[in-house]
Amino acid sequence: MTTPLACHALYKEASAVRRRIEAVFSLVGLLVCLCLWSDAQSNFMPQPHEPAPQNSSPREAWRYSFAVDGYLFKGADGYAQPTLTADHKWLHLEARYNYENFRTGSFWVGYNFAWGKSWQFQITPMIGGLFGRAQGIAPGCEAELNWKRLNFSISNEYVFDTTSTSGNFYYVWNQVTYQPLKWFHFGYAGQRNKMFFQRPLDHQEGFLLGVNHGRYQFTTYVLNPGAGDAFVQFEVGATF
Repeated sequence: MTTPLACHALYKEASAVRRRIEAVFSLVGLLVCLCLWSDAQSNFMPQPHEPAPQNSSPREAWRYSFAVDGYLFKGADGYAQPTLTADHKWLHLEARYNYENFRTGSFWVGYNFAWGKSWQFQITPMIGGLFGRAQGIAPGCEAELNWKRLNFSISNEYVFDTTSTSGNFYYVWNQVTYQPLKWFHFGYAGQRNKMFFQRPLDHQEGFLLGVNHGRYQFTTYVLNPGAGDAFVQFEVGATF
């Protein structure tokens, strides 16, 4: 009979293998995107974004998004995490709070690359600064691939803590969604980050369900379902 200790050891080993597989897939996905981008560049050398129509106003040339994520934990206080983005042609600006750490803000500047028709790619390399409880500098990248009703996105960063090297850490969020209906989507989400409430680095993954109406979106994430540290994340967002 398998003992609880043996089951725990097997679970930890399986989790380690799963993390290595996810890291390999993330790297392969990035390499595929880079190869496709290089091939596209050699064929027609597109600009990062099409220029705005001459009769459009400067205000129409900007695109904004605002999202608030709420986290609910069993037996612990929840919290909210807002994110605001602004894009103008190649320029990407982003502000976050409670993202890298509690009571910590971050501001990001990036460059948007976008190309493709049936396969639509977007990559935004960024550099960010952290202030508040955590202070540091963080290079990062956001990438997205859309094909028909499938969407794959990844957001990652490496934080260099300017107060102590022990505060350095790597963060990645992967998400795959399928949209069977115009107003509904579902999929998988996973992240590797410092655990909430100052725990060691760990991995969380689970499923998501989302609905959208016009410029508004609402998504529910259930991460680590069935585990003792399971939690629910709600996201409300709008684009304008």
